[in-house]
Amino acid sequence: MLFFACEITATMKKIVLFASGSGTNAENIIRYFNENQKAKVTAVFSNNPTAKVIDRVKNHEVTTVVFTKDELHNGYVLEQLNVLQPDLIVLAGFLWQFPVSIIEKYPNKIINIHPALLPKYGGKGMYGIKVHGAVLNNKETETGITIHHVNEHYDEGNIIFQQSIKIDDCTTPEEIAERIHKLEREHFPIVIEQFLNLKS
Repeated sequence: MLFFACEITATMKKIVLFASGSGTNAENIIRYFNENQKAKVTAVFSNNPTAKVIDRVKNHEVTTVVFTKDELHNGYVLEQLNVLQPDLIVLAGFLWQFPVSIIEKYPNKIINIHPALLPKYGGKGMYGIKVHGAVLNNKETETGITIHHVNEHYDEGNIIFQQSIKIDDCTTPEEIAERIHKLEREHFPIVIEQFLNLKS
């Protein structure tokens, strides 16, 4: 399904976001590039028709594409991406494994953010509060975020950026999550901008 569309100038870089949940990172990225005018989020793709991210992006008049798992793997999502011709695909809280067909079509143009310092606490099933719970249970004194390339394996693409933060005074996964969200808001849009400049 397609909703809304946005205008973009010929000189702007085009970003497509993939998100499965609340969309706080997605909205933060949209706002960042709306303000600096160097790039534009042209679409948000989601596998969850009831995800809050869909409501969030409606306020910004960004195209929304909702798809099923079959459509991710049968060529539908790739077709939609080919129409949009993004300069960068950003996974911002997207929980499904990305198909090889899209990775091969957009080599080195797909990045993801993970709420831990990879290679620790990565892999299938490690996302969100599950990561923070594991970090807490293992009595880690610091954690952080990792922004990395996407390949055919969960959380194994080359690392682009990491930022750590102390958590030795945290007593719940939710406290850790709050600190990680702050790091994500602060660094993710800037790293995207720097990455696009490197690729220009």
